[in-house]
Amino acid sequence: MLAKRGYDTVAAADGREALEVARRERPDLVILDLMMPNQTGTDFYRRLAKDEELCRTPIIVVSGLAGRHLALREPFAVFDKPIDPEEFGAAVDRALGVGDK
Repeated sequence: MLAKRGYDTVAAADGREALEVARRERPDLVILDLMMPNQTGTDFYRRLAKDEELCRTPIIVVSGLAGRHLALREPFAVFDKPIDPEEFGAAVDRALGVGDK
């Protein structure tokens, strides 16, 4: 969906790999599922928030978990699964400042 909107993406198989990828790639935005193997999305977020280089990276949570809006402090947006592609795409655009100029 994001590639169709013209965005370059990278992915990680689990929470540990996600932190390695984030440190290597320095993403402009993180799309985060709270249920990941080897390290939960909440744990990943806590580690990301402690990283001086990554702590200001906006986070969009996409999850089917109850209480997902309470799992992280100040995510940019929270979406239930399944997501509405148009709403999700618009949130991604806002998080990246697309159309703000």
